[in-house]
Amino acid sequence: MPNSPRRTIVGRRGTPPVVQAEAHLVDQYTRLVSLAYLTLPATLTRHRRVLLAHGIVQRALPRTGPFRGARRAEFVPAQREAGGQPIADQLRARVLRAALDCERRPPGWPKRLPPPRTLLTRLPAVWGLRLFPRAGGAEELALGNTLAHVAAATRAAFVLRHLERLSDSEVNELLGAAGVQEPHRALRASHRLDATAGPTAETLLRSQEFDACSVQTRPTDLLRRRRRYALLWTVTAAVAVFIVLAASLGGDDGEQPTAALPAGAVGPDQLVRVPGDLWADTSRVDFSAWPPRGDRTDDRQLLTRALATWATPPKTARVTKSVGTTSQPPSGAPQLLYAGEVRERTVAVFHDGQRLVRYTESSGAGPWLASARANDADVTTAAAAVLDRGREGTRYLLAPWIAEAGHRDLLRPNAAARPLGFGKDGITEPVASPSAKGPCDAWPVLQLRSSDRIVEKHAFLVTDLGGLTPAHLSYTPLPGRAAPARQPREATSTNALSSWTSTACRLGEFRDDGVRAVNVWDFADQPLPDRGGRAMWSCTRATTWSGPGHVLLQFKAQGADSAPLVGRADSTAACSRFGQHVLATTQWVAPSGGRYLLAAGSREVVSLKVTGAVDATVQGRTLAREISSPDARVSVRARLSDGSALDPIGT
Repeated sequence: MPNSPRRTIVGRRGTPPVVQAEAHLVDQYTRLVSLAYLTLPATLTRHRRVLLAHGIVQRALPRTGPFRGARRAEFVPAQREAGGQPIADQLRARVLRAALDCERRPPGWPKRLPPPRTLLTRLPAVWGLRLFPRAGGAEELALGNTLAHVAAATRAAFVLRHLERLSDSEVNELLGAAGVQEPHRALRASHRLDATAGPTAETLLRSQEFDACSVQTRPTDLLRRRRRYALLWTVTAAVAVFIVLAASLGGDDGEQPTAALPAGAVGPDQLVRVPGDLWADTSRVDFSAWPPRGDRTDDRQLLTRALATWATPPKTARVTKSVGTTSQPPSGAPQLLYAGEVRERTVAVFHDGQRLVRYTESSGAGPWLASARANDADVTTAAAAVLDRGREGTRYLLAPWIAEAGHRDLLRPNAAARPLGFGKDGITEPVASPSAKGPCDAWPVLQLRSSDRIVEKHAFLVTDLGGLTPAHLSYTPLPGRAAPARQPREATSTNALSSWTSTACRLGEFRDDGVRAVNVWDFADQPLPDRGGRAMWSCTRATTWSGPGHVLLQFKAQGADSAPLVGRADSTAACSRFGQHVLATTQWVAPSGGRYLLAAGSREVVSLKVTGAVDATVQGRTLAREISSPDARVSVRARLSDGSALDPIGT
């Protein structure tokens, strides 16, 4: 074939290309096995992945037909002068395609069923032995866990770049040849993994942790195997009878649950499913008005596994709960809110009237059951639920009454909110979450707007504080003169956003505390001595789902870059409708160098009295007295309009 210099046909004179391919396969056998081993699904055991990797590589050799004579000529790329790169590419592509097929579903294949290739993962088989690579160190373990939670194509791209040292263009071409639909996306995702492995990726991938050709052997459970052989013939007849009966009797949907429900546990048929438009025709707009959403709400196997885990969590399950939440099984029939795929995980969300429960399945890990308080929710606190947190950000499931979503940064109040896309099932695009570590240079929040089909049509802010539901942010402005006390309002106005700027980074102190709402109350402003301008006194209250709250008091002088903390209290009703009286004190150094004792109270304070190093009584809600040193011992007490006394918070 003179017009095809790079391709020859098996059976021509000289060394057959299939023989050349065999020589290359033998020479690069270890690397090809490692490529297959790392690409295979992490849901398989290490023993099964080792056997499959060897089988895949050995079957990667091009065939010439079932007989010695070539019944079907198979084209194999001829070697280049530089060392046979086309043969290497073809072998890699065949290995990758076979490994990727173990996770690939054909068009129309039900998501509730495993990929068809996994039905063949029982072969090859080794009886009586278990094979697995030797254990590596902490870095290898961390890399293995990271690779287990990404797509197979991303794992393959990462291995090709670091183990095979291929360029991006070569990786892109090779993934395409292996049947990956969007190889450029897998390539970009593999680059994001570099932050985990860094420059040591090649060394780690070559370690014994991922070497499927240098394995350890261990026997299976000998006593258990002996008992199994003894019972084999006894149970064979019973199994055959059971299969015949099951096939003859059938079922409603032809499926059997993959987990057995404990006695008395709620089953999938008992789940409450709310009509889709109930939220627009009820006066109770909370989680009880959410309809079931997601593409697996009819997946009986998934729902059975989730409900069985909720009723009796297995030892392999990860169980977490927010502060003040019980982990007891549901007392009645819970409501189904969501069941479907989120990123590379399967998620089911339930509500039992008191709690929100999220069940998560992911490859390479046991199930995760997370629960949180959700009683007495409303339009804002039931506006969203956290479905998944990942490297790309957090995905939320929005309430059906949310008509518009955006996101903004609390530290940049003058920047407009940016639109946030979400699908018809209510799942948002990934949103950055506030950083739990490092400097506080941004605090992302969601800005949501409710539908005009309900009375509560307004915009409001929520932020992620580590729970299953984001916390609602509100703002209470300064009390007006001779006017009733102000009520909390949404933190979307210019004044509210400006006030929240100095408080946003304090929200990290409420992370994972079961917080449902956070309000910033500007309870007093004060003129500062020595022409220091004015100062604002604020009380930030984080109210938990269980009732008690956490309180932080801040003082911000005009022109200052920060608002220092001047008081705090936990498990208190202060700064709420049931604790409306507040007093705070601090020391302040004027631009002239003078040191002052400052105090301010809420609207019902009529006088302030200082004793100790300073002795003074003033009428009104604010006080400023010069003191000699920062160690001066003073005591401040306020008098309320009803004659009762009030001490500062946090003293």
